[in-house]
Amino acid sequence: MTKNLLDSISRRRFLALGAGAALGTALAGQPLFAAEAAPGRRYKKALKINMFPAGLSDDEKFALAARAGYEGVDGVPLETDDAIERQAELARRHGVPLHGLVFGWAAFGEPDEAARERDIERMQTALRQARLIGATSVLLVPARVTETVRYAEAWERSIECVRRLIPAAAEAEVPICIENVWSRFLLSPLEFRRYLDELDSPWVRAYFDVGNVIIQGHAQDWIRELGPRIIKLDLKDFRRRGFEWVNLGEGDVNWPEVRAALAEIDFSGWATCELKAGDEAYLTDISARIDQVMTEA
Repeated sequence: MTKNLLDSISRRRFLALGAGAALGTALAGQPLFAAEAAPGRRYKKALKINMFPAGLSDDEKFALAARAGYEGVDGVPLETDDAIERQAELARRHGVPLHGLVFGWAAFGEPDEAARERDIERMQTALRQARLIGATSVLLVPARVTETVRYAEAWERSIECVRRLIPAAAEAEVPICIENVWSRFLLSPLEFRRYLDELDSPWVRAYFDVGNVIIQGHAQDWIRELGPRIIKLDLKDFRRRGFEWVNLGEGDVNWPEVRAALAEIDFSGWATCELKAGDEAYLTDISARIDQVMTEA
């Protein structure tokens, strides 16, 4: 930890975390990184930046997002700080700020040390860019299990890499948000919870994907086990019969139970749809579907 690290954390957050037992304090009561939702809602509605139709300028994309009823966009790191700041300014101008950046897959579980170091540097850049634009997360998939990468190796290597990134996340005041994906890693809510608790930092949280767990469990179970470690949601739906991704509300996600579980953990944050790209009518329909699945009738 750098000498000036704690000076870079806001006084409010530092006092909330305390000098010891940081994670326990962070998980008690109102989540530190909660987003203020509209009255009557626990969520702010967003979409991934790759869901826009091809060929649109950034200005056209964000204008479309606003017309379709979204409140924000989950972006990606860009090649330069100037580029991400220009993009973020356009998004803010249309009232759909870039609430996070998606780093995605990292080589943190791989045996190639050079690859791990490369992605640590890239994550540091992503955290810096998130701070520059006022984003409140960098989504990370830390590892995958393969024929040549054992589960225990993926766990140990990725834990080490993420731990090395905690000072950068604290300095940026941007949490690293681990996401559950089809990587043969973090296969149960108990493992996911243990992984986060082993890292033991308020700067490493969960970006929970509702749809990704349906082939092996139930989203509401994961939500209850992870609790306030979850600060953001990805929204998808999946149909077990036929093994296919479907539109929101058309699969096997038990949305009433998801809503109940989110209420139990006092979730308040960004809910971002992660579906295929489409035109304005399609994106407007998805916006309405988010309200349907996330709001009690």
